[in-house]
Amino acid sequence: MDTIRLYRSTIGKKAVMAVTGGVLLLYVVAHMVGNLSIFTGGLDDYGRWLRAVGVVWPVRIGLLAAVALHFAAAYQLTARSRKARGRYAHRRPVQGGYAARTMRWGGVIIGLFVVYHLLDLTAGYLNPHGVEGEIHANVVADFRHWYVVLAYAIAVLALGFHLRHGVWSAAQTLGVTTSRVLGLTVAIVVCGGFLSVPFAVVTGVVS
Repeated sequence: MDTIRLYRSTIGKKAVMAVTGGVLLLYVVAHMVGNLSIFTGGLDDYGRWLRAVGVVWPVRIGLLAAVALHFAAAYQLTARSRKARGRYAHRRPVQGGYAARTMRWGGVIIGLFVVYHLLDLTAGYLNPHGVEGEIHANVVADFRHWYVVLAYAIAVLALGFHLRHGVWSAAQTLGVTTSRVLGLTVAIVVCGGFLSVPFAVVTGVVS
């Protein structure tokens, strides 16, 4: 009962967003590191290793739960904020308005891209090569097309903005004095890591 009461509070919802956001960030970093194995020719081996140790489905289920909780808490906080703003019709716009809008639209873009990404590289339905287990070949087949690279870049940049604000907000709550720098650094590293793969393929560095 205390747990339910805590979740219903604003602080509880923010805590859920922070915890689930942390889980998702860890996955994003791990996924980025795995993607970078394409530069050593080990991307297929990495995929086989993940399946061999049996972490694929547990991770997927955990991520689905984290995304659902993260989205639900974000939606409820947004609805609560809008309700509160309705009481103050002449309130001046807050400085965080732009960041909040960026987070919401960034979340939508990321969500749509995840659906496409699953249909493309996980299920293989939208991939030009689409052979199960041939991850390297599937990735190369995708990123040979400039429009796929462009769509991927937009999604990654949306992720970067999302991470910058999310990490900054969480670090600030924890009292980290360099929270803005930390948020920006995480965003740059993650964006750079993810974008290095498609640009390496489209320029012929990886084939």
